[in-house]
Amino acid sequence: MSLDTVYNMHGQHLIGGQWVGSDGTFLSDPARGPSQQFSVGSAALIDQACKLAEAAFQDFSSRSRQERATFLNAIADEIEARADAITQIGSSETGLPKARLQGERGRTVGQLRLFADYILQGDYLERRHDPAQPGRQPAPRPDIRMIQRPIGPVAVFGASNFPLAFSVAGGDTASALAAGCPVVVKGHPAHPGTGEIVADAIKSAIESTGMSAGVFALVQGGDSSIGEALVRHPLIRAVGFTGGLAGGRALFDLCAARPDPIPFFGELGSINPMFLLPQALSARATELGAGWAGSLTMGAGQFCTNPGVAVVIDNADADQFVSATAAALDDVPQQTMLTGGIAHAYRMSSTHLANHNAVRTIVPGDSGGRTAKPALFETSAEAFLADPSLGEEVFGPAALAVCVKSEQEMIALSTQLDGQLTATIHMDGGDADLARQLCPILERKAGRVLFNGFPTGVEVVGSMVHGGPYPASTNFGATSVGTLSIRRWLRPVAYQNMPSHLHPEDLAEITPT
Repeated sequence: MSLDTVYNMHGQHLIGGQWVGSDGTFLSDPARGPSQQFSVGSAALIDQACKLAEAAFQDFSSRSRQERATFLNAIADEIEARADAITQIGSSETGLPKARLQGERGRTVGQLRLFADYILQGDYLERRHDPAQPGRQPAPRPDIRMIQRPIGPVAVFGASNFPLAFSVAGGDTASALAAGCPVVVKGHPAHPGTGEIVADAIKSAIESTGMSAGVFALVQGGDSSIGEALVRHPLIRAVGFTGGLAGGRALFDLCAARPDPIPFFGELGSINPMFLLPQALSARATELGAGWAGSLTMGAGQFCTNPGVAVVIDNADADQFVSATAAALDDVPQQTMLTGGIAHAYRMSSTHLANHNAVRTIVPGDSGGRTAKPALFETSAEAFLADPSLGEEVFGPAALAVCVKSEQEMIALSTQLDGQLTATIHMDGGDADLARQLCPILERKAGRVLFNGFPTGVEVVGSMVHGGPYPASTNFGATSVGTLSIRRWLRPVAYQNMPSHLHPEDLAEITPT
């Protein structure tokens, strides 16, 4: 079945509720199937989208929470109505299996519905009221009410590794729209067709719920100058980004260098270290090795929570663990990478480890073209700490076992880690003392600390933190997953002695339940 039978591709940008072309075009680079032509973004298109977003802001931000919830649910419904087309084009563009895309679509729809329910509760507003005390001495106290208010148009950059859940209608977009902020998305060139279909779903939801057309825009393609134009635009008030460290840091610096600096919420990657404590390793080295291999190779290792480093005390149990990991990795076939560029970067990183004089290759991970084979390496704690390149993220199914001489060296190594999205402790009851020493260190290093599990897979719930100290993300006080992520697009406003007939609807007190 061809895509044309389920969706009529425009190959254009969505701006102001209209499909808009441009002078230049680019061809998609799908993992399989024919390439398709798409319009290239431009600074002029960015300017148009941002101005329309600002024009839509007053109306959208003043809509009731019920109206915004209805809008979010309508987007979810429209995405589901395009399920077959999304799966078909998404699988073609990215090489991801259909089951993975179906699951990711479910997560994307679930996020939209989660935020719809969440804003109806009203807790995110953090409403506070200190009543007036006119008789207070030596001076009366005014009436002060505070709520969180949306900040304005938000720029979102689609991610390469999640064409749905972290892209056009992903978590950044869902949380920003829930907050009352219009969104301008810079689509990722790795999956422009998928992005267009999802944008078409949002367009239909805008029309069916009567929202302003400027509340959402998708600008496709273009080089780095398009992203720069977006973050520099004076009407953009914050940026959400999921991607690599180099690109994210460049955009972060641009946001900070603006005449009016704005927050940049970038999730930039992580090696997600695991600490395998002695009793746990002695009891289940083979099981842990197989589990590590499964986590490493899920989605060809193209997850930001991929556990790329395992820290073990160098002994026979560690040898058994590494051997079990290697055996499990040997059984994993070549996997298709999301883009040719990602596959090339994976080979370069793996080659660097393989050629390092302080690193031993356990599984070579020979790869070619757009495919990747898993790779496993081993080094010492001394070498790992001496060369920062060994602690850099490898985006793909490569892993590094770091052998320490003692529990004291394991603790010392943990203190030298950069910021991480996750850190994991595998432990048994006899490891409690060592775990107790590691915990306060790792909670300063990571946004999420796991026990006896693997970090791939991020639950979209209120308690989730997907972020961490730099370089894992650019704002350690934020998360890009879960309901708490809405805080990125809000700011507190206090209203002093405001006449009640001027109160915004959300300023009213919540009746106790």
